[in-house]
Amino acid sequence: MTIITKQFQKETDLDLVWDFMVDIYDREKGGGVAAPFFEYALFSSWMDKSFVHLDRLWFDGRKVVGFVFHEAPVTDVYFKIRPGYEFLAEEMTDYAMEHMSDFDDKQRFMLFNGQEYLMEIAEKRGFTLQYDYEDRQFDFSKKLNYELPAGFHFVKQADVDPLKLAKCCWYGFDHHLDKGEFENWTAIDESQGWTPATSYHGILEDFRNPPPHSTYEYAVIIADENEEYACYSGMWWVPQNHLAYMEPLCTVPWYRRMGLASAALTEHYRRLKPLGATHMTGGGDPFYEKIGYGKGIHWYCYARH
Repeated sequence: MTIITKQFQKETDLDLVWDFMVDIYDREKGGGVAAPFFEYALFSSWMDKSFVHLDRLWFDGRKVVGFVFHEAPVTDVYFKIRPGYEFLAEEMTDYAMEHMSDFDDKQRFMLFNGQEYLMEIAEKRGFTLQYDYEDRQFDFSKKLNYELPAGFHFVKQADVDPLKLAKCCWYGFDHHLDKGEFENWTAIDESQGWTPATSYHGILEDFRNPPPHSTYEYAVIIADENEEYACYSGMWWVPQNHLAYMEPLCTVPWYRRMGLASAALTEHYRRLKPLGATHMTGGGDPFYEKIGYGKGIHWYCYARH
């Protein structure tokens, strides 16, 4: 066995990472995040790409057996290790501590159920558990059945307006609270189209140059009677894992608590279950448990303070 390493390069290694994470995904045993987690962040406007060159791959021959990477903030470190190669955990941990971002001693290891061996190593290196939570999933053996409230409808894929979608995300993620009203950021640049500020969460860029493994045809958008977008729920369909990876989900403030998000998730369920999906991601918010989500993956945040 000859183990070699290389630094991650977006131009050449996206498929390597995607295939590796899909291949070792284990819903029951865990072992870290699903494949869309990394690619979604890498193509999002909110992630700092300046340190991607610090992410590292481990190979046994031509087979990827390990990956250390960051998301946001850049000081948060994630690990993916192929079963049978747990012996690489100490080397990967040491690499992360020595070479990956640790500004003002803020480096954290984001670990998961199935990575208990990494937790033991982290504790030996002086890390302690800061918090943990359940990232809930919906099991498609159950039924999700929330209908759209009166006055709203689903937007057909062929009719999607990227600008309206960017506006929905702007307000849906409360970006207006610190950046101002959306209309103040929509000046047209003849060479670039809409200015970057209008493309919050990379919506407009995604429509022009979508991430290679994205499946925007399965996204759900809900509009009101005036055709203004009220709720958006993205979807990465991973058939090899029978996984409906929902990301992101938002509702504009004035239409919250009306059942739109529940209806959007129900629409995902109705569309993807016939395709073979067995489960759908959600999050840690109590909302998910309230509508029927159950056990998913458990996050553990470790830091040296």
